[in-house]
Amino acid sequence: MIFKKSTRYALYAAMELARADPGGQVTVTRVAARYSIPVAVLAKVLQRLVRSGIAVGTRGVRGGYSLVKKPSELTVLDVIEAFEPSRRPEQCLLREDQEGLCEERTLCRLRKLCDEVEQLTRCTYASVTLETLVGSRPRQGLVLRVVK
Repeated sequence: MIFKKSTRYALYAAMELARADPGGQVTVTRVAARYSIPVAVLAKVLQRLVRSGIAVGTRGVRGGYSLVKKPSELTVLDVIEAFEPSRRPEQCLLREDQEGLCEERTLCRLRKLCDEVEQLTRCTYASVTLETLVGSRPRQGLVLRVVK
């Protein structure tokens, strides 16, 4: 799967929300600065996460965003599905207009292969929670240094 930019931004934002202390919030500017994402674009991405029921936003001076559920209860697929619609199994790989069904859908080996790969990929994303993705947080006071 190749993700749209907004999906990639949403995954990074979700990771930051998952890293936040329980009850804590993350600001758009903090995430944008960490990943060099334009603030206006990231704000729209976070609004979409809110509309999708993944995050909640709080306005005001001490406002920000947080996850609706625990990171252990949200999967990578939950975030992806908010931005990437899944391809219908009968959807033709060649036709741009998806009005009708593919005439060769029962014979098309390529579509069958792509369907299988997509299913496996989605199952993999569904098996990884945000908690697993971000790993355990370092202990308080522990400073991690990046070696260049």
